[in-house]
Amino acid sequence: MEGSLVDSSVASWCDATAATRRRVGRSGARFLSCACSSRDDTGAKAWASYSVSRTLSTAKSVARTNGWNGNGSHMWTTVMEDDSSVLEAREDEYGGMLVDADRLPSDTAGFGRSLAASLSYWKSAGKKGVWLKLPLDRSEYIPIAVKEGFRYHHAEDSYLMLTYWMPDEPCLLPANASHQVGVGGFVINDRMEVLVVQEKYSASALLGAWKLPTGFIQASEEIFTGAVREVKEETGVDTEFVELITFRHAHNVAFQKSDLFFICMLRPISIDIKIDEMEIQAAKWMPLAEFIRQPFVQDDHMFRKIADICVQRLRNRYCGLTAHNVVSKFDGGTSTLYYNAAEPEREDVSVRNTRRPESPIPPGST
Repeated sequence: MEGSLVDSSVASWCDATAATRRRVGRSGARFLSCACSSRDDTGAKAWASYSVSRTLSTAKSVARTNGWNGNGSHMWTTVMEDDSSVLEAREDEYGGMLVDADRLPSDTAGFGRSLAASLSYWKSAGKKGVWLKLPLDRSEYIPIAVKEGFRYHHAEDSYLMLTYWMPDEPCLLPANASHQVGVGGFVINDRMEVLVVQEKYSASALLGAWKLPTGFIQASEEIFTGAVREVKEETGVDTEFVELITFRHAHNVAFQKSDLFFICMLRPISIDIKIDEMEIQAAKWMPLAEFIRQPFVQDDHMFRKIADICVQRLRNRYCGLTAHNVVSKFDGGTSTLYYNAAEPEREDVSVRNTRRPESPIPPGST
């Protein structure tokens, strides 16, 4: 049956935060007064100066705090008279403090004193959460921070991020990333051949199977560019993005993280194969019908469905999502929005005129 589907397939490529600060100042930190002035009307940097008249339990007085970094966050550089400096940090829009990882004290003793003084000061100022990023070369500071009550949040190859929640209420700091993102490239040429690979290291269920090139998205990488890159790295074949065909969502996959896996249809713009010998055992162009007949496809509901979706797309009975650059005021940056831009099929006027109008969906019925 799948052979007839393939034979008939046609590859058709076609700052509210300022008010919050004032409220905080009135409620529990009367010692804090803020006066901000803009240098000009073009949104250039504004500078804020703070005066503090209340003493802390760990110091006689505060000598200074100053700075506005131009992106909506105040910089705090506070010095105590007992030489215990508050860690340099900037305030985020949620009333939290982000410690400057590049300006930490140079020794553990100084870090311990500054950290304790900072927590005392920020608590009295009504701050909520603290984000402490410790670079790899400051790993000796980790036990000190943990002893003060910091908790691990996430880690990368060059740093550990820790957090501290000050209010006596449930923590509202966002959790660590919950998902990993993978991509697969469905590359098919004009001869209805699919680009497939055999991996050197794979699960027992996939031993000897010919599968699509797959991999993980890198940091700050688009889904479709990740698919193109993975195909190039594993097979040496250059491709261009056509559509995002489908995606799978699974949970408790690796280290109890959830997994998003996107299948992209790609058009080959070269044909010569040169495998990545570190990861790939072999690669080749395989007839689509032969690819679908593989036991690992036929015996697996998910793989069989993915193959069927790809065949339906080739027969123009299914439309995937294309990538479009958009700009949003929400984050002020450029994003990629995936949506179906295909034009709807024209409807027979006589049928449309005799069709009963659809009733609007009642509120709350969805």
